[in-house]
Amino acid sequence: MSQPVQPPNPPQQPFGGQPAEGNPYAGQPGQPAPAAPTGNPYGQQPPAPTGNPFAGQQPGQGAPFGGGAPFAPAPPARNNVLLGVAVALGAAIVAGILYGVIAGSIEREVGYAAVGVGFLVGFAASKVGGSNPAVIAASAVFSVGAVYLGQLVGISMILSDVAQIPFSEVVGDHFDTVTKAWSAEADFMTYLFLGLGAVAAVGGAKKAG
Repeated sequence: MSQPVQPPNPPQQPFGGQPAEGNPYAGQPGQPAPAAPTGNPYGQQPPAPTGNPFAGQQPGQGAPFGGGAPFAPAPPARNNVLLGVAVALGAAIVAGILYGVIAGSIEREVGYAAVGVGFLVGFAASKVGGSNPAVIAASAVFSVGAVYLGQLVGISMILSDVAQIPFSEVVGDHFDTVTKAWSAEADFMTYLFLGLGAVAAVGGAKKAG
């Protein structure tokens, strides 16, 4: 009885013994097989941008464009005591003259004006020299002098009007008469206005400080 004849060239199986049909990942002859999926559709994608261009920098790295840490604020300037005292003196002279002009024009002293003189001197001095005790003390002393100067100016204006002589002549040639008139006319209110000027100067210095 004769044996069945085998086909001349039987089909060969692909590499690894796996059938080529039905395997979508089987490569063509001579080509590597593609990598199998991992189950993460985003595994091979680059990281998405975060919107922060500096997110990748490590802590401690400098700012871009060579910039370093922000500038530290400059320390506040020290209070200038001498300048504050000088300002108190200048303000006292100006305020005293204005106070005298007001008093001489109405021929009487005004308590509110004396308070304004002291407050102006103390406020201006403390704005420049700070709340230093020396500045406050100088403001109080100069305020007393400013009120006194204003009283002398007021008396000089009154004497000039009464004697019908120029104001400059009263101050330049008869200043001793002015001081004698002040001593004769001084009373409780006169000294009270001097004290009000000093107190107002302290209050103005504290307000400015």
